[in-house]
Amino acid sequence: MAEFPAGLRQPDQRSCGAACLVAAQGLLDAAYRTKVTDPGVFRAEVLEMHARTTSSIDVTGRIQPPWPRTLGTPPWAVANQLTGTSGRSYRSVPVRWRDGGAVYDELVGLTRPAALYVGNAWLPRHVVLVLEGDQTRLQVYEPASGRVVTVPRDRFVDDELALAGWDIRWFTVLPGS
Repeated sequence: MAEFPAGLRQPDQRSCGAACLVAAQGLLDAAYRTKVTDPGVFRAEVLEMHARTTSSIDVTGRIQPPWPRTLGTPPWAVANQLTGTSGRSYRSVPVRWRDGGAVYDELVGLTRPAALYVGNAWLPRHVVLVLEGDQTRLQVYEPASGRVVTVPRDRFVDDELALAGWDIRWFTVLPGS
């Protein structure tokens, strides 16, 4: 996977999912990556992406359930956007009550980025982008800080993620049917 540009932060408290989508598109498209490495362009693209992914029409022109922007980006919209921009089918998968080791193993070895929704015991609250991983750790773009951080397998499995203050796995958005 292409190297991820550092310092690109989500522009507001609601746009973590959109920031992950802009970052994912940049990883898959070198020309787009060059464009969005400028922080001002990144900000504008994220805000535009957030408006698009919470609207009633997805990137492919299909109808999707609209969503209040104040609640962030829903998992189905992230899957729709990644499918439309990558040319590969993505799906959202609830993982809150699944075995953490099995979920971790699904994320290891992906050749495309995947989204991970994290939160507290009650709600998903934040989206990060899984860039790569192996049997011991995942590399994750954390849009609140604009950094790529390492999540050890044991912290992932035990719901001790510490990603922008959120610990618990809620959804993955993965390539595949």
